[in-house]
This record gives sequence, structure tokens and C-alpha cells, in this order.
Amino acid sequence: MKKNTVFRGTATALITPFRDGKIDLRALGHIIEQQEAGGVSALVVAGTTGEAPTLTYSEHASLVGYAASRTSLPVIAGCGSNCTSHAVALAKSAHDSGASALLAVTPYYNKATADGIIAHYFAIADATPLPLMLYNVPTRTGFNLTPAMCAELAKHERIVAVKEASGNIASCAEIAALCGDSLALYSGNDDMILPLLSLGGEGVISVVSNIFPERVVALCRAYDEGRLSDATAIQCELMPVVKALFSYVNPVPVKSVMAARGMCTDEFRLPLCPLKPAELKKIMETVETLK
Repeated sequence: MKKNTVFRGTATALITPFRDGKIDLRALGHIIEQQEAGGVSALVVAGTTGEAPTLTYSEHASLVGYAASRTSLPVIAGCGSNCTSHAVALAKSAHDSGASALLAVTPYYNKATADGIIAHYFAIADATPLPLMLYNVPTRTGFNLTPAMCAELAKHERIVAVKEASGNIASCAEIAALCGDSLALYSGNDDMILPLLSLGGEGVISVVSNIFPERVVALCRAYDEGRLSDATAIQCELMPVVKALFSYVNPVPVKSVMAARGMCTDEFRLPLCPLKPAELKKIMETVETLK
């Protein structure tokens, strides 16, 4: 069954800018404008890069609503939780706030069974009419969404895609083989955009595109236009920057670089904290090699 894809190409996993303890909507508006100018296809808010676990329920609704009001691009709202009822509540709120789609990470800490994970996702998918994207990132959650589970989840009409950040290209290939058109495949890692596209992937949910939207967009476009050597060159060009931006826990490096460029404040919510000056200097030296 061919399902409608949420987007093709590049979606940016937006940071959440803070100022004096509150969401800085003015800065967010400018960031959204820059993303639109960079040609991205969609925006992800309240995800890992957006420090979602630190957002209150009302902040989550405000963030989604503001982003949806500021852009005509699809707004994909994170609604992940290890508590199914909370994830359902976030999904409903995101729908009411104008989100175009939902993104839900696998439950963490609870160590659910495969049956529990499937029931968790079905509950979220049943809660709203919005398309739901799975998010597999076992390094953060301690749980790996297997290809067989993806195939089972893809039977739900509103579960349309998976953001794959396991780093296991063989597993991604198996998902593509098992699910076909019933589950769109997106890269959740900036260092694996091209490999995922080559497996029939639809695109990437990118962190690097917070800073270099045009480059990531160009990579996906080059692949779509059959310019494989150009796509390969851009992927290789991005690799040192990807390595630098993930040298410390995401989203600390990317937000710190954006702050250094005047796009937001260097403000985080604990337990995340700013980089030391020497750490930031080293990352900036790498980032600034890419003009």
C-alpha cells in the first residue's frame, strides 16, 4: 500500500531557542525564515534537537502553534514519551495547534516488550487523524525498533514513516525490503543521508541543516536529479562538520554555533549546559571551513 509521504528531501530538526528561561519566539521566527530561504521541505519542532524533554505541556503547544502559524511548510511535531497517555496528550495538542504530522520516539527507560511498543504506537496513531512517523534512536532510548516491528507497525494506515537513527545500514535495508511503500524511510543521521537515499529513502531529518540548510537541500536534490557524483561530494564535504556538531551531545554544539552566529542565545535547560570556550572554538574552526 502506497501511503502519502510527509515530505521529500530535507526537514530540519529545529533547535528551541530560549531567552531568560522562556522560549524565544522572536528568534524562532527568524530561524524559520532562514530555513524557508534555504529551501527545506519541512520543519520538525519539539524533537531531540529542540530539547523536548524539558518543555512543559503548555510550552509544547505554544511551540507547535507558533511554528505552524509562521510557515506554510509542513510542521512535524515531536510527541514522544515513555508514558503512552502523555504521548497521546501531546499528539492531540499538536493536532489542535496546527501540526501537519507527528514524530514519536520509541519509549525509553521502561524497557517495554515488542507488543508494548506496538500498542504504544497504535495508541498515538489512533489519537489524531495526523500521519505518524516512528523514530528509532537506540543510543538514546535503549531500545531498537526492529525491521519486523516496523513491518507490523506499517499496517496502521496513519503510521507512514520511520526516522532511522540506529546507524545500522543493514537494518535500514531490511526495513526497506520488508515495508516497501507502506513505510517511508528517512535518515535521522546527517552522516548517512546518501546511503539512506540509495535504499529508497525519502530524505533526512537533519541537525546540520539548522546551520547549512542549502547544503543539505542540495545533497537531496542532486540525488533526486540523478547527479550521484554531486550528491556524494556534498555528503563528503559535510562529514567534518557532522563530526564536529556531534562531538558533544546534541543539540549543544549546533545551538552553541548558532548562538555564536547571532541566531539565538547560548541558553540551555539542565541537564544540558553550554560548551566551554575552548570546546566551542574548536567546533567553530571546523564549521567555518564550510562557506
